[in-house]
Amino acid sequence: MTETNPYPADLFAGEVALVTGAGSGIGRGIAEWLGRCGAMVLASDLHPERGEAVVAALRSAGASAEFLQADLSGAEGHAALAEAAAAHGPLAMLVHSASPPRPERQTVGAVTPEEWDAMANTNLRSGFFLARAVGQRMVQAGLRGRMVFITSLHAGTPRNLPHYSAAKAGQVMLVRELARYFGPAGIRVNGVAPGAIPGGGFQGDFTALARKVPMGRVGSAEDIARAVVPLLSDRCMPYVTGAVLPVDGGLALGNWIDPASALEE
Repeated sequence: MTETNPYPADLFAGEVALVTGAGSGIGRGIAEWLGRCGAMVLASDLHPERGEAVVAALRSAGASAEFLQADLSGAEGHAALAEAAAAHGPLAMLVHSASPPRPERQTVGAVTPEEWDAMANTNLRSGFFLARAVGQRMVQAGLRGRMVFITSLHAGTPRNLPHYSAAKAGQVMLVRELARYFGPAGIRVNGVAPGAIPGGGFQGDFTALARKVPMGRVGSAEDIARAVVPLLSDRCMPYVTGAVLPVDGGLALGNWIDPASALEE
């Protein structure tokens, strides 16, 4: 938590937020910033040591936080997480940031069925059913809830990661479907599409990549978190739903994708 907070410290006071994938990278950055803005943060992650470290950091900074362990790569992990989160009171916010680790390149011929299932389950199956369960509880509690999916620029641009790109493209449609369905209840659902973020799932030559970014640098988890906060705030963006906001320093404005790889033998 190194950046000066431009948002009110009571922006989310009295509200509970669930952040998946909160143990590292973008998810951790979002969890920390929500805590700085007064939310009670439920930090969910597959790895207890990471999740507990985030909770400890939040508490040491004066925020209220709890760790919820969850494996969203299987078929039913979302249900257990929804129940565990509900025990802490009505959720006002959900941020779905969890996604399995991936190599920089893994072309069509290399993806295994197990890798496909883990990627699709975490991003899509768990994302949808978790959001639906949370949204239904928001409706029952009469809350004007907010949700954000962390998708990717690769939702619209192939990247030699077919399981990842397909899952993120699916998330974009989930954002729209959920926003349309829950909109009449005053619940907003949006997405954020990060650019290249060191410490996230992408691993590559960031020095070379920075030269392709119009703003001259790669991003950070805090860059993403500072975009997520206003999307979750009805003070800032009360009339925005079904949108996916690129937060990439302009990276997607140029030709930044490596040439297609040759077919594997």
